[in-house]
Amino acid sequence: MQQFFQEMEKSLKEDLFVKLTLSKPIRKSADLANVYLREVEIKNEKLLSFTYRYKTNDQVKNYTAKEAIQELEKLLQDAFRIATLFTLEKDVALRINKKGKATITNTPPTFSNKLPEHHDKQKVKRAEESEFLVHLGIKDKQGKLIPKMADKFKQINKYLEIIDGLIKSTDLPKQVNIVDMGSGKGYLTFALYDYLYNTKNLDVKVTGIELREELVNYCNDVANKCGYENLSFVSERIENYDKDQIDILIALHACDTATDDAIYKGLVSKSSLIICAPCCHKQVRQSVKGTTQENPILKFGIFKERQFEMVTDTIRALLLEKNQYNTKVFEFISNEHTRKNVMLVGSKASKSPNMEAINAKIEGLKQEFGVEEHYLETILEKKEE
Repeated sequence: MQQFFQEMEKSLKEDLFVKLTLSKPIRKSADLANVYLREVEIKNEKLLSFTYRYKTNDQVKNYTAKEAIQELEKLLQDAFRIATLFTLEKDVALRINKKGKATITNTPPTFSNKLPEHHDKQKVKRAEESEFLVHLGIKDKQGKLIPKMADKFKQINKYLEIIDGLIKSTDLPKQVNIVDMGSGKGYLTFALYDYLYNTKNLDVKVTGIELREELVNYCNDVANKCGYENLSFVSERIENYDKDQIDILIALHACDTATDDAIYKGLVSKSSLIICAPCCHKQVRQSVKGTTQENPILKFGIFKERQFEMVTDTIRALLLEKNQYNTKVFEFISNEHTRKNVMLVGSKASKSPNMEAINAKIEGLKQEFGVEEHYLETILEKKEE
């Protein structure tokens, strides 16, 4: 620990200091989730600004360098197990185990320039300071948002806002097992883990399922660089995954029936939450090819496509209700940022469903639009057999 503070003092003296973060609280029940340090200049005096990120609010205090080290010593003794110092020369990570033994690791620098020393209060975003943003190319090494990634950054923060609201109203176990099916490059998977583990201080294990092995290797490498011990990625088809109990099932933009395979895994596992952003919707549309449609809306190709997207997702929602879930469908993020903007959420309900009424609604939709088969309904029926 003494070595770590020597590195910090050296970086401040030589003007190499970028920022410092404290993470992994000693007590899971602690209100204080993280602390972030950066240099500020107030009335021509350089100070270290501490942002204390609590579960319900942020508090900011400013210290001289000597006062800052005293405060850090106290926080590392009483509240946190990990401290990461970012300098222009290298990154220095201090880890303290449960027995109080401290170890240091040095890695190449994340940042090539210092952060601005302004003291204006910035709007706090849920993924504002996270290291993964740099590794995934959303921010540059100076911590500035890359302009072409602005929509993705907005999507990430909107997603975390939605997740925050959902988990507050859901009864979850002490240790939460989350599986993200079709995780792709992992933007939202990393954001979810970082927010729940480092900010919300939840005991979570997150697994990303992605068929493309090169993306899996890439994401595992980034997770290792960020020190995300309970985040991992595996290369596997969604329908073949059956390794863990799933408390929260996520499938964002899994193509066509891959969304149904993911929902099916959540239903079989009796997940507390099933969160989907469906994509492509080919199966139902293709199943009605050659069928004469009387509805004039279906005369036009673009309307036909949108109509069958709604039919597909409505039947999915009804099948979730049939399996004792409360369902809701809402806009994930504005069409301005992505057309794949519908989110379907199922949360486990205590009240038994009216099976007869739900079956009648499903059959009514299928008859009205000439749908012979809905893939999710088919695989659920096979399970019952």
